[in-house]
Amino acid sequence: MAVQIFGKDSCPYTMAAVDDYKAKDPSAEYLNVKRDPIALARMLELTGGGRRVPVIVENGKVTIGYGGT
Repeated sequence: MAVQIFGKDSCPYTMAAVDDYKAKDPSAEYLNVKRDPIALARMLELTGGGRRVPVIVENGKVTIGYGGT
């Protein structure tokens, strides 16, 4: 399964994560939680209701936030 990144366009950490992950793996998927209510619902499930972005799911591991690779 590819990496999934839940976030929003206005978040610089989300966009940095998307750029970095896509550079390593073009199949990394960005899900915009502002535009996609299904993605928002999935993100809230993964975080237990937390609304901080980005939320990165890689090999079943959920990471909230991004500080660079």
